[in-house]
Amino acid sequence: MFSVVVPAYNEGDHIFDNLKVMSDTISSFCDDFEIIAVNDGSRDRTWLEIQRAAKLIPGVIDAGYEVNRGKGSAIVEGVMKSRGDIVGFLDADLDLMPDMFEGFLKKMEETGCDVVIGSKMHKDSKLDYPPLRKVVSFGYFVMLKVLFGLSCHDTQTGIKIYKGDLIRKIVKVRQIKGYAFDIELLALAYRLGARIEEMPIVLHYSREESFSRIKISDIWKMFTDTWKVWWRLRVTHKYDL
Repeated sequence: MFSVVVPAYNEGDHIFDNLKVMSDTISSFCDDFEIIAVNDGSRDRTWLEIQRAAKLIPGVIDAGYEVNRGKGSAIVEGVMKSRGDIVGFLDADLDLMPDMFEGFLKKMEETGCDVVIGSKMHKDSKLDYPPLRKVVSFGYFVMLKVLFGLSCHDTQTGIKIYKGDLIRKIVKVRQIKGYAFDIELLALAYRLGARIEEMPIVLHYSREESFSRIKISDIWKMFTDTWKVWWRLRVTHKYDL
């Protein structure tokens, strides 16, 4: 089974239609799948729309909670409810389309790798992306290379797949709730000896503002949280793997 975790916060206007697109697309190349839509304490109709989707759209599973905890917590909630041999993540806004999962799954099957991540820095990626975010992404890549030795060029793109047993083991010890949760998961996977492969993506950035909901304070916290991951992993050894 292929499980797809979809964290959603204040996506009430679009989440039902987007889940329908995900279901229709994934069913075209995968016979056994589930889409775990996780309401991350939204203040609009997101959870009601997820519940409606779970009744009407094949494969959609309703999950979530009342108080906003951040995207990392929503991912963990979905992963722990997943049943798949392979577990994927996809953002609810469909800036990244679910048809890319077909290539990701083939990559995992052909190479025997444990993780496949989408990369905006891949030479074959096609991007409609604000320049300022490109600068931040490159700066973050350099930081991760220095701190963790990861060969991944981009850890923050919102489409990934993991071997199910691996990701369910990792999320049990995960500590970061904010935007740096992606690097925490990848750093822990790398620590366990996981093989990580990158794939090109097609990105159509739908937000009107260049940083949308991401504030400068969020970027600063992402950087400080990344240092916390390094400290816990390399110095205090607080991750019990």
